Amino acid sequence: MPIFYTRKGDDGRSRIGKKVVSKTCLEVEALGQLDELNSMVGVLKSGKVSGILKKHLHEIQENLFIIQSHVANLMLGSKFKVPKFSAEGGSASGGERSKVEEAEKIIDEIERKLPPLKKFVISGINQTSAWLDLLRAKSRNVERKILEIRNSKLEIDASILAYINRLSSLFFALARWEANGKKEQHPKYR
Repeated sequence: MPIFYTRKGDDGRSRIGKKVVSKTCLEVEALGQLDELNSMVGVLKSGKVSGILKKHLHEIQENLFIIQSHVANLMLGSKFKVPKFSAEGGSASGGERSKVEEAEKIIDEIERKLPPLKKFVISGINQTSAWLDLLRAKSRNVERKILEIRNSKLEIDASILAYINRLSSLFFALARWEANGKKEQHPKYR
C-alpha cells in the first residue's frame, strides 16, 4: 500500500481522525492556511538568517503546530489531550509567561531599538525582510480564517486568537529589525 497517497480524498473529502469532512469546510481550510504559513516560515528559517531569528521562527512554528492541534481537536469534537497553548494566568498572576506575552516581549524589545515609523514602508529591502513581510500578510489570512470558524460555530481559545493577531505584528517588527540590522532603510511610500 502506498504511503504518500490513498486515493480516498479524490472525491473532495478528507478523513481527519475518524471523521470525514469536505476539503472546503472552514476547519480544513484553516488547517491548510496554518500548514502553509508554517511551511513558509520553514522556508525562511532554512535560509541564511541569524541565529536569533532562526530561534524566533522555530518557536513560531511550534506554536503554529499547537494551534493546528487545537483546530483539529475542535473540528473533531474530540477530547484528545492537546498541548496547552497558554500558561495558566500568565505572568500577571506570577505564573509562566504566555505565548502572547512572549510575542509582545519580542515586539517591544525590537520597537525600543528602532526609530519610530512616520510613513508606510514598502516591502523588499532585502530577501529576509521581504519574506517576513510575506509571512505577516499570510498570518493575516490565517487570522481571518480562524475568526470565520469562531464566528460560525466553534469556540477558539482566546489566547490563540490573541497570538494569531500578534503574529502579524511580530513578523512586521522582525522585518524592520532585519532591515535595520543590515543598516538598510525600507523604502517608504511618499
